[in-house]
Amino acid sequence: MAKQVKTIGVLTSGGDAPGMNAAIRAVTRKAIKNGLKVKGIKKGYMGLLNEEIVDFEWRSVADIIQRGGTILGTARCLEFVEEEGQRRGAEICRKHGIDGIIVIGGDGSYRGAQALSHQGINTIGIPGTIDLDIACTEYTIGFDTAVNTAMSAIDKVRDTSSSHERCNVIEVMGRHAGYIALWCSIANGADDILIPEKYDYDEQKIIDNIIVNRKRGKTHHIIINAEGIGHSGSMARRIEAATGIETRATILGSIQRGGSPSCKDRVYASTMGCFAADLMAEGKTNRVVCYKDGDYTDLDIDEALAMQKSISEYQYEIAKSIL
Repeated sequence: MAKQVKTIGVLTSGGDAPGMNAAIRAVTRKAIKNGLKVKGIKKGYMGLLNEEIVDFEWRSVADIIQRGGTILGTARCLEFVEEEGQRRGAEICRKHGIDGIIVIGGDGSYRGAQALSHQGINTIGIPGTIDLDIACTEYTIGFDTAVNTAMSAIDKVRDTSSSHERCNVIEVMGRHAGYIALWCSIANGADDILIPEKYDYDEQKIIDNIIVNRKRGKTHHIIINAEGIGHSGSMARRIEAATGIETRATILGSIQRGGSPSCKDRVYASTMGCFAADLMAEGKTNRVVCYKDGDYTDLDIDEALAMQKSISEYQYEIAKSIL
């Protein structure tokens, strides 16, 4: 029998992502509509262990849907990886009358939710990460905004790169996943793409490509380099030494995390937040919200964490074939 839930907590964990505030807003207001009390937990699992917990009302989440980042804050918490930390987290939930927690974050955040569920606290996960690296879902909160931010920045770098006839190694985020790099490679018409899932570390091929393109009269060369490969600065120096062409490294960094979320991130995050609040009102636990085949659904966290995600072979071939 499903456990009756009366009070829920909501937290954001891991890296921040545009659209998290839209999800927080939706969770809070839908839960209140469903007759539940809501508490905001600041700074992720660390804030839970430090009891940084505040009551949320309808107005607590007013005027945040357009804001980037997360009003709750977020932090890494090594203590919560250990069973003792997880047990203490569940005890703190019970102390504050929290029957369930909705966690907005990535795979690491899901593992924390999974642990709390095993400790008797109902948990629902919402995929919030700019990396798009959660296997059970085709959409994660923040990816759309982040990839558009990166695309816009790369367009600007291309302008100055062409003016000075340079080569540019542009590093985008994504941790160990190449989705932002792949999408930007196609969207920006990059000349080379380096992603962890496919890169063979043969820089000579890149150098040969640069030389061939320069002989054809191309005045710039854009290399999109995924964070999971990194070393953009040293790569740029080696390319310049081998080609004689001025080569710059540009690391876009955390600008990809910030900024007002796109329409897609606001709408999808709001829908996922409402879906999670409904699941919680039904007494569900150890579930994650997913977007699959054009619809919103939910999946067992254990099953979700066991899944592995791979880069689209067809999209990668597109990126390589129309460079």
